[in-house]
Amino acid sequence: MVDGQGVGLLNAEMAAALADHGDVFAVTDRAVTLVDGLRGYDARTAAVDAVVHRLVERGLVPRWRGEAYRVGTGFHAPALFELDRGAVANFGVLGFGVHVNGFVRGPGDEIHMWIGRRAANKPSAPNKLDHIVAGGQPAGLGLFENLVKECAEEADIPADLAGRARPVSATSYIVERPEGLRRDVLFNYDLELPADFTPKNTDGEVAAFYLWPLAQVMETVRETREFKFNCAVIVIDFLIRHGRIPPEHPEYLDLQRRMRRDIAVRV
Repeated sequence: MVDGQGVGLLNAEMAAALADHGDVFAVTDRAVTLVDGLRGYDARTAAVDAVVHRLVERGLVPRWRGEAYRVGTGFHAPALFELDRGAVANFGVLGFGVHVNGFVRGPGDEIHMWIGRRAANKPSAPNKLDHIVAGGQPAGLGLFENLVKECAEEADIPADLAGRARPVSATSYIVERPEGLRRDVLFNYDLELPADFTPKNTDGEVAAFYLWPLAQVMETVRETREFKFNCAVIVIDFLIRHGRIPPEHPEYLDLQRRMRRDIAVRV
């Protein structure tokens, strides 16, 4: 709780750990509250950062990422402080990201999608299948600025080409993880790419790219767990919007409903 507003959800272990930092957090049986003496965005950020560094040293937060997320009650709500990305799930605060469906149209309007395979040394979901471009939304950048940045870093997509990306939907979910709750909202974009374009990774986070027919993408999502969990959800959204999962499909309405509200799942 910050200024009477609920911004996160904590498990018992994290609440107990924060009780050791009474100068920053007040902990009761019902709530964890940022202490009243901490006022202002910068003061709160500095105090919470100091606690997170100590939690990393204790092994309670996986690692310090060096990328700040804005913390508030919603994307357009006023931010109350910043939190390092590595602790977002531990604190159960809302996280935001951009995902890009990169695709190519072939003869007869056949669609192929560019798929990335995450590097083996990625701390989350190593070797899993991913979008051509996807990334968290850091403080200090607009959504489209972040999209252009991620396009350059992950797939060497030039800014003029990235600028053709079209916003198409938003997807939310809640996922219980060992470190806490992922409560994410993803802003989704479609980017139709020229047939002669080949992505190249520039930041070492992608091991390979594949250009798959949409039927292969659909089968892989339906029959396997090869895709990173949230990427699979965004692919399903793409398949629905492009008519590959039609309204006649027995799961069409259920999928639509689940992708437009928060869902608690275990992975």
